[in-house]
Amino acid sequence: MTIKSILDAKSHDIYSVSHGAKLREAIALLNEKNVGVVLITDDAGKLAGILSERDIVRRSLLQETGFRDEAVTKSMTKDVFTVGPDATVDDVMEIMTTSRIRHVPVLDGDKITGVISIGDVVKRKIADAENEAAAMRDYITAG
Repeated sequence: MTIKSILDAKSHDIYSVSHGAKLREAIALLNEKNVGVVLITDDAGKLAGILSERDIVRRSLLQETGFRDEAVTKSMTKDVFTVGPDATVDDVMEIMTTSRIRHVPVLDGDKITGVISIGDVVKRKIADAENEAAAMRDYITAG
């Protein structure tokens, strides 16, 4: 099962802000779209970083006031783990588990094609387990 198949089954919405945006704008987008991350893009629209709720909480502990009016680049994660559309669900699970992250952007070359969340991965794994159990029941009753 490839990541492309998960993206094809869900919304292709990509929530992002420019690297020059204020943290306040990114927080507003997170809240408006009810998502856990926004992607940060450079002037060419390429991935420059990722900003999670966790990044914002950490920033707020370092600086209690004024941080929302600073550029997102001061709070974002710059070294982003990404996968291609041909990566497997197991590949993404490994990245999420070892890196302790919940969102992985999907890139086709330099083009951002989506974001896979831990919820997407769990949903797919549950569906696969249910399908396998149903196939086993059919096999047993037919045999």
